[in-house]
Amino acid sequence: MLRWIRQQLGFDPPHQSDTRTVYVANRFPQHGHYIPQRFADNRIISSKYTIWNFVPKNLFEQFRRIANFYFLIIFLVQLMIDTPTSPVTSGLPLFFVITVTAIKQGYEDWLRHKADNEVNGAPVFVVRSGSLVQTRSKNIRVGDIVRVAKDETFPADLVLLSSDRADGTCHITTASLDGETNLKTHFSVAETSVCQSVSQLEALQAVVECQQPEADLYRYVGRITVTQHGEEIVRPLGPENLLLRGARLKNTKEIFGVAVYTGMESKMALNYKCKSQKRSAVEKSMNTFLIIYLGILLFEAILSTILKYAWQAEDKWDEPFYNQKTEQERNSSPILQFISDFLAFLVLYNFIIPISLYVTVEMQKFLGSFFIGWDLDLYHEESDQKAQVNTSDLNEELGQVEYVFTDKTGTLTENEMQFRECSINGTKYREVNGKLVPEGLTDDSPDGSTPHLIGEELLFLKAVSLCHTVQISYDPPDCLSGGGDPFSHANGFSSNHMEYYASSPDEKALVEAAKRIGVAFTGSNGDTMEIKTFGKSEKYKLLHVLEFDADRRRMSVILQTPSGGKVLFTKGAESAILPFTTGGEIEKTRLHVDEFALKGLRTLVVACRHFSPEEYIDVDRRLNSARTALQQREERLQEAFSYIERDLQLLGATGVEDKLQDKVQETIEALRLAGIKVWVLTGDKHETAVSVSLSCGHFHRTMNILELLQQRSDNECAEQLRRLARRIKEDHVIQHGLVVDGASLSLALREHEKLFMEVCKNCSAVLCCRMAPLQKAKVVRLLKTSPEKPITLAIGDGANDVSMIQEAHVGIGIMGKEGRQAVRNSDYAIARFKFLAKLLLVHGHFYYIRIATLVQYFFYKNVCFITPQFLYQFFCLFSQQTLYDSVYLTLYNICFTSLPILVYSLFEQLVHPHVLQNKPGLYRDISKNSLLSFRTFLYWTLLGFCHAFVFFFGSYILMGEDTTLMGNGQMFGNWTFGTLVFTVMVITVTLKLALETHFWTWMNHFVTWGSIAFYFIFSLFYGGIIWPFLHTQDMYFVFVQLLSSGSAWFAIIIIVITCLFPDVVKKVFYRHVQPTSTQKSQMYSNRVAIGDDFIALQPLSRAKSQLGKIR
Repeated sequence: MLRWIRQQLGFDPPHQSDTRTVYVANRFPQHGHYIPQRFADNRIISSKYTIWNFVPKNLFEQFRRIANFYFLIIFLVQLMIDTPTSPVTSGLPLFFVITVTAIKQGYEDWLRHKADNEVNGAPVFVVRSGSLVQTRSKNIRVGDIVRVAKDETFPADLVLLSSDRADGTCHITTASLDGETNLKTHFSVAETSVCQSVSQLEALQAVVECQQPEADLYRYVGRITVTQHGEEIVRPLGPENLLLRGARLKNTKEIFGVAVYTGMESKMALNYKCKSQKRSAVEKSMNTFLIIYLGILLFEAILSTILKYAWQAEDKWDEPFYNQKTEQERNSSPILQFISDFLAFLVLYNFIIPISLYVTVEMQKFLGSFFIGWDLDLYHEESDQKAQVNTSDLNEELGQVEYVFTDKTGTLTENEMQFRECSINGTKYREVNGKLVPEGLTDDSPDGSTPHLIGEELLFLKAVSLCHTVQISYDPPDCLSGGGDPFSHANGFSSNHMEYYASSPDEKALVEAAKRIGVAFTGSNGDTMEIKTFGKSEKYKLLHVLEFDADRRRMSVILQTPSGGKVLFTKGAESAILPFTTGGEIEKTRLHVDEFALKGLRTLVVACRHFSPEEYIDVDRRLNSARTALQQREERLQEAFSYIERDLQLLGATGVEDKLQDKVQETIEALRLAGIKVWVLTGDKHETAVSVSLSCGHFHRTMNILELLQQRSDNECAEQLRRLARRIKEDHVIQHGLVVDGASLSLALREHEKLFMEVCKNCSAVLCCRMAPLQKAKVVRLLKTSPEKPITLAIGDGANDVSMIQEAHVGIGIMGKEGRQAVRNSDYAIARFKFLAKLLLVHGHFYYIRIATLVQYFFYKNVCFITPQFLYQFFCLFSQQTLYDSVYLTLYNICFTSLPILVYSLFEQLVHPHVLQNKPGLYRDISKNSLLSFRTFLYWTLLGFCHAFVFFFGSYILMGEDTTLMGNGQMFGNWTFGTLVFTVMVITVTLKLALETHFWTWMNHFVTWGSIAFYFIFSLFYGGIIWPFLHTQDMYFVFVQLLSSGSAWFAIIIIVITCLFPDVVKKVFYRHVQPTSTQKSQMYSNRVAIGDDFIALQPLSRAKSQLGKIR
């Protein structure tokens, strides 16, 4: 029970040692003094609150907001001392704000809990008590033997015990972890691989010892001790034995594995970051402004208190005949009296801090977020997915992004490779309807006829079909279980039952293309590979595989042909093969490879070498000698590979397109024009990543590509960084792109962070490859915390992107093929990368200008509201008399001036959406929080003070000397004066917002003129009736009297015009003399909109069609 409570409160007990011991099937030692280690359960938690900590944690976060904390203090002061206003005036709005915000944040967290429960409640099978039992994922314990079937994801980190294959191997994809879609082979140890039934597993006596959980996906150190016939057999365990949570089983019917890391201790979960409260730049600006206004408030309260005592220094004002002090007041401490008066003034002026600002901002964010989901331009018809908002607190941050960090696989690409062209013996071919057609010719052969391929073409296709590590899955998946010839299941090369799985997507695309053309790889059995050439079966014996590595950049196979000859087929990058070729059309092929690359295709060159019997004996001896060497094995293998892969006969080259998502290039270009730098962070290989960067426009072909790759020491890394910095300084014209890999990045961030940042900031585009998930988050944090403090956005589709998404100021999940982890942990989710452009350039722009104006306007109208109250104290001996009636004090921010700014903040559009998308440069106008700069804040504040002086002294000039404004000689009093000031103020601040509004809808008209009308109607009713539940009614008939005076009407009109006329002149002057690019676009926008306001409200696609019809 205690452990459960500690887990609920978010506290996990520390591990006792550096290693953990896992007893397979939880067979603990029988001796009595053994104490089992405690491990986390298998629940995944992405939510922020629990039912136990919601109230204290949420209240703590809310009272971090200065306005909330301030109003709590004011409320407590009103409870403790006698103040001019009731505690309800502060307590009720505070309670409303806290409650509304808590409900909103609680609802958002409930959605996360719901998503977690789906994952934690997923059905799984575990071996318990000699049988296979179905349970929920959250119930898996460390030590449980878990069964996972084909195409299922692993529910915990498992050490592979056995599979349905005799050799105990299985194939998995880790796309949702590191973005790689290729198949990876994992192994079980020989002693456990034979345990393929539940009864055998139940009898298995084994213990796994391994390191405690760590975040590195590619590192695992452990050993398994298997007891057989009383003898203990120890085998090492490495990453190739560990199946990670989130990875998916492929091409294997089922596996059994023992859980070693569960729940939040799994490697996938350790690569998540804790969900922290993200706060937007606007909210931080609001807090800064609130501190300044708090300073103004304290200054006014202290000044008023000092002036009160200065005034009361004269006896006639200290205790006038009409206001005698009580005995208690005479005997009270002067210090306590001073503090009491100071607090009373603080309460009187406290409305200068607008608590309703937070309510309005919360409502604006919550209601405004629906526009993203409703936008048809962000709806993806094929997958039937619309954009979704998980956190509405960051809407305006979409308009402030300076850096975009994007994943590659599944985010920029569709994760689909397609064969496009090839070059064979110096002739270019393309595929048309499953046939190879030479360049310049059309496919005019009748359907169904067998194409005639000459020797070179056939040899090239055979090389493509045999030089790979492709696996085949048959459908139904258990069709191989009956024994017999595995090749018999591929009924001819056109069989639809085969599905290829490859170690790289390029290989899969090439093998599939060869199959369509007529040379089909139909499977391998042990060391035999079979292909069918136009239906004719050929079997090759696989003698050796020369594996791909990053240094050689090629892979080879040595085969025995059906006729008994020995042949080497090799494929790889042109720079890795062409220098070693001695025959074939080398120059023509080189030109063709360059042409393919310019089209953005991924290129591979294919070559072969025929061995004489003597040569093969030498090759075989060298390879076996190198592979069995105990010392310097890798170096000896490299020597052997270099010796074998030479004197090659060039066969040709291939061009494969990594299919990009629609409009990726246009989106990246639009972001670049908007002043946003794009970084691509991927777990993919260097060559693949660079190729995609070039094809999607992230790197331009004219760009000078700088490389920071395979750095092995701090000194080496520092020297390379200095070289790159020098190159950038020496070459001012060329744009630079930087490529860095994960290992080099670790070194750069360890000791040379400043130097690395200097290089990065001078590069137009940065590509980071071979990145672990936490490295992605570190890169984002590095930029985020740099001196400029730029706003960052991270976008990705897999679990490997979650840390990056949570670290960035704004995290966006792509609803792709890699599960829902990224979407669940993101702030916003979209179906395709192309939607990012509209999300930032249009929605981000609108949200930012709306909320920036909302914040400034709120401070402005509260300065207008409370400054006359301060000025009034000079005319009432600082007696803390209020200028306004208490009902007006309460309703000013809640009713009279709240709706116009809320509607403005929901619908305002400075520029037509179509123009914003066509002119991405307009995004720069609002960058770096420009609309909430100190200069703009000062302008609005001074404007508020100026207007307040005009309200007060304009009314004073009218009534100060001669208050007989009625025809019957009746005099006005202080409540009439206060009401006149209040009336002028309500009209002026409402019309000021009307001047700021560019986009008028019927709702803007309704709330603007309706608010003024409501004020007049309410005041007439409030002051025209004697309300029985009010113990005093100072306002009775005051408003009716005021409106019956022609002079008062004249004063209202003159004062409002005096306040607003300079604003109109300023706007007209600047628009014509110094227009900003936004103002120029507004003129263009007005022409585009054709005066039809309704069109601008529509999603972009509909607006375009309507504009087309009108034109």
